[in-house]
Amino acid sequence: MFISTIAFSQQLEKVDFKNATAQLSIDANARKVKGKVVYDFELLSAIDTIKIDAQQMTFSDLMINNKLVQFKNSGRQLQLFEGFAKGKNTLTFDYEANPKQTMYFIGSENLDNLQIWTQGQGKYTSHWFPSFDDVNEKVIFNLNVAFDKRYQVISNGVLDKKIDTGNEILWQYRMKKPMSSYLLMLAIGQFQETKLTAKSDTPLHLYIEQEDTAKQEATYRYSKTIFDFFEKEIGVKYPWEVYKQIPVRDFLYAGMENTSATVFSRDFVVDEIGFNDKNYVNVNAHELAHQWFGDMVTAETSKHHWLQEGFATYYALLAEKKVFGEDYFYYKLYQTSLQLKEAAVHDTIPLLNEKASSLTFYQKGAWALHVLREGVGEKIFKKAVKSYLKKYAFQTVNTDDFLIEVKKLSKYDLNTFTKEWLQDNGFNTHKANELLLKNKNIKALFAIQELRAKPFKEKKIIFEKALQADVYFPVKEAVVLQLENVPFEEKESLLRLAMQTNNIQVRQAIVKTMPKIPLPFKKDYYNFLNDKSYITQEIALNVYWSQFPEEQKELLNKSKTWIGFNDKNLRILWLTLALGTKDYETQNKAKFYDELLDYCSPKFESSIRQNAMENLLFVNKNDKNVLPYLANAATSHRWQFNKFAREKIRLLLKNRNHRTYFEELLPKLPVNETNVLQKILSEK
Repeated sequence: MFISTIAFSQQLEKVDFKNATAQLSIDANARKVKGKVVYDFELLSAIDTIKIDAQQMTFSDLMINNKLVQFKNSGRQLQLFEGFAKGKNTLTFDYEANPKQTMYFIGSENLDNLQIWTQGQGKYTSHWFPSFDDVNEKVIFNLNVAFDKRYQVISNGVLDKKIDTGNEILWQYRMKKPMSSYLLMLAIGQFQETKLTAKSDTPLHLYIEQEDTAKQEATYRYSKTIFDFFEKEIGVKYPWEVYKQIPVRDFLYAGMENTSATVFSRDFVVDEIGFNDKNYVNVNAHELAHQWFGDMVTAETSKHHWLQEGFATYYALLAEKKVFGEDYFYYKLYQTSLQLKEAAVHDTIPLLNEKASSLTFYQKGAWALHVLREGVGEKIFKKAVKSYLKKYAFQTVNTDDFLIEVKKLSKYDLNTFTKEWLQDNGFNTHKANELLLKNKNIKALFAIQELRAKPFKEKKIIFEKALQADVYFPVKEAVVLQLENVPFEEKESLLRLAMQTNNIQVRQAIVKTMPKIPLPFKKDYYNFLNDKSYITQEIALNVYWSQFPEEQKELLNKSKTWIGFNDKNLRILWLTLALGTKDYETQNKAKFYDELLDYCSPKFESSIRQNAMENLLFVNKNDKNVLPYLANAATSHRWQFNKFAREKIRLLLKNRNHRTYFEELLPKLPVNETNVLQKILSEK
């Protein structure tokens, strides 16, 4: 990798790729992409070989300046060694690829309910499009993509034309500014589109699956507010012509900031109630901030990755401060300070290191910016950021490039700042707390936290006052958490005060810390089932059903239509409880089981499948019907689901009978599933 990086850096000095225009067609059944590509490049000085990254592709009809030339295909790179001359050149070729990663095909292969999406960062766009793995090569990309007319095709830039070719539509996208190849994207699906306009007249296109249209408002709440806030806060106009956001199934991460088109996980598609537990606001702001910090100015190496993730994390917090208020902002900083303090014990890699953890790049990077902003003052900080972005627009940058812009405007001790926050591996908790304590609610929270070791009798009155005070919810939540091991008789009055706050998080803290319901509290606890929180409802339903068998049927009737989040947390729990309730709709038991088993199948998202598998194996660990789905899950592209399945199989294999079940299953599985399962079976 090091030799390859040096070689490409040398190429960048001699060759400048300007534009790429491609005509692509995608075969969903064969999971293949074909394309005709035109690259315009300028040869700055003599070079023996020009290289384009291309993973396991085939090429034909390759011409430079309209003449067929010889080339070499290493399986990882397209290598050009003749036909080019100093000055402007044009390269054209046809290619085919069967991407093993980076382009993902989700759902039905008969084009009933398919999704196709790409993820370039960390995976390399060169698996589906001949391009450049080095972020320092920035190109203006224009994609023309033909696909079945029942689907929408979304790519970077402005949609210039849609051409009906019969069974397909050719979607033509155009860009005006260059970007790194990892930000090139495609998303294909059946979406409904909502269009908004920012104050700066930038078009905002919000997509959602047709079955989720009722969740559109809650999912995209504050989107325009965040966009308008960033343009004002950053002081630099949004750098692209349009901004699109697309939720997709089984996405690898929370979101990805492809240039002008963010792709994010469908897990963040929520309704009015789901918004209270988890929402898209932070991810929304984070990925939008990247359009400036990452897409417009890009870290030249992973050593400087914090210039992307630290900035996006901090600006997302600033956006949430705008939306949810200052108390929320400081509480989120407080939470990450605890994470960083704990991680510092074993995480010894500093921020300015390509091997730093995600927590370091994101959260410590954000904290470094907060310290700097507080140190130099908001006005100077904003001026420095604006100058930095304008000076290096559409280029790659390093940490010194940013710090020099700060140094021009302030006498702040950047040497100490750099050493302490960027080069040292620790976390300065003292400095963090000093800044956090500027917020009165954090002061109140610290005061409650300092009481943890004291006997309950000494702090009861303080707790009572805190629960009745006009303070931010984490203060009251902290009180409830300290009551967990206090006998119910002693804390009953405080619990009732906590319930009366009618704050979702405070009430949720009660159910999380109450695995057994005291009889005097039974009626009060039942009210949690009506909270506007799918998490609270799930916990309360499970605990109440388990403790009061005589009310199980009534409880199931009450919750029969509950669904919950996109992972169907409430529906899957309901089915599980219905199967475990004696004499409850006995004529429908088989139907309940079949529905739960069906949720294990590949036609559903991995979060649904995992929930269903865990519940079925909890009900009956010897349920053979789940095993083929576990084997299939072990081949999933989504690493979290893949890991769950493999660990679950290994756990089951400790039982001799299960090993026999899996061995009998092997001949019945597809080749890829057989190979993975065989490998797990052979582990010692």
